[in-house]
Amino acid sequence: MKSLFLRIFLSYWVAQALFMVLAIIIITALRPSREISNLQAEEAAFLSEGVEAYKSGGETALWKYLRNLRETHHVRFYIVDEQGRDLLGRTTPPWVRRAQLGEMRTAESFWGRLTRQQFLRSSMTTPDGHHYTLVIELPPPPEGMFGPHGLPIFVGILSSGLVCYLLARYLTAPIARLRAATQKLAEGDLGARAGVPQSRRHDEMAELMRDFNRMAERLEKLVNAQRRLLTDISHELRSPLARLNVALELARRRSGPDAGSALDRIDRETSRLNQLIQKLLTIARLDGGDEFIQKSSLHLEHLISEIAKDAAFEAQDRHCEVEVDVVDDCVVNGNARLLQSAIENVVRNAVRYTEPGTNVQVRLEQGMGTKAPEAVVRVTDSGPGVPEDALDKLFRPFYRIDDARGRQTGGVGLGLAITERAVALHGGAIRAVNRLQGGLMVEIRLPLASNASDHDRAHVVDVVSTLQRG
Repeated sequence: MKSLFLRIFLSYWVAQALFMVLAIIIITALRPSREISNLQAEEAAFLSEGVEAYKSGGETALWKYLRNLRETHHVRFYIVDEQGRDLLGRTTPPWVRRAQLGEMRTAESFWGRLTRQQFLRSSMTTPDGHHYTLVIELPPPPEGMFGPHGLPIFVGILSSGLVCYLLARYLTAPIARLRAATQKLAEGDLGARAGVPQSRRHDEMAELMRDFNRMAERLEKLVNAQRRLLTDISHELRSPLARLNVALELARRRSGPDAGSALDRIDRETSRLNQLIQKLLTIARLDGGDEFIQKSSLHLEHLISEIAKDAAFEAQDRHCEVEVDVVDDCVVNGNARLLQSAIENVVRNAVRYTEPGTNVQVRLEQGMGTKAPEAVVRVTDSGPGVPEDALDKLFRPFYRIDDARGRQTGGVGLGLAITERAVALHGGAIRAVNRLQGGLMVEIRLPLASNASDHDRAHVVDVVSTLQRG
């Protein structure tokens, strides 16, 4: 049972129901009815008068006496001697003999009131030495749910269930709202709140909801401030860089050949700054959400083929090749430019770090996600791999495993960060794992377009039908 609501509700309800049932049974058992009390007070007189009638008038007199008692009290009377024979000569039930011998508890005791066969017993010894026992058979309690026990128990269980339901809902409702708000916050909705607790509620759960709202509000302000700062700095840097490029061209025209190397170095660093600013602006836009991103149906096979051609051209300098293995042509709903940039960053990163003379493999296939089929893109290389403690940090902005290696390759630690945000905007996920045989494998999962999923399912049905007919 995973639901906290059900645990609290059922636990309280079972406890309350058991308490009600036991309380009703115990109270009923400890409180004798008026009929039992009256019979208990007169049972000795009934026995004495019955024996006197039997001795004076025989079975006929005793029969008339017991008949009058039965019509008056609506119970059955048995008077037996020491051998267990009924004085009227009737065949008595076996339980009467057991009751005479004291093997059964009478209705005067606690456990006797809980049994179905309730009776009273009284004994006497006459002056002539004979021993007689009176057994009064009480009528059984009514059966069914609405008997003397059933109706109070039913009402008690129903009322306790209602009270426990309201109590469990009162205790768990804030937790459900907190969980929903936490899920939205984890998905990137910084405006998610747990709601405003009732004004009259000031317990720990209400304080937790207020603390969560304050935390979410503070987090939203910090993240928005960071995004604004990143965007503002990027925009402010572009104007000085543009002017710097103009000044650089003027300097080339006015300077002599001796300044060429220095000006070339300035040109390279300016280009790197321009690329860095462009990537920062891309990250800022991706962090802003997908409101302004236009999506359409895309065939990943065509997209990956174009990326592989460009990457293979760059890999020639390192005597490497880029192999493409398309198992399934997957159709996704996304932005072509963003997805191309995302996959291209991973492929170029693999080409950059794979060992010279090795191959980079790009594989496209359809896989089953947690809820629906997905397009799976795996990019593997034969490079040195990544330390295990750094795998979950690869997609952070400006993170580089080795600063010296990053400077040599020209990376600034933004390519994979852009990839992670672009994939997340398309509802997908990305992860990186080290291969056992060496190298790194980066896996990108994207949800298939709905029409593509329907087409694939129809295709599978057609294939199965064909096989069955064959």
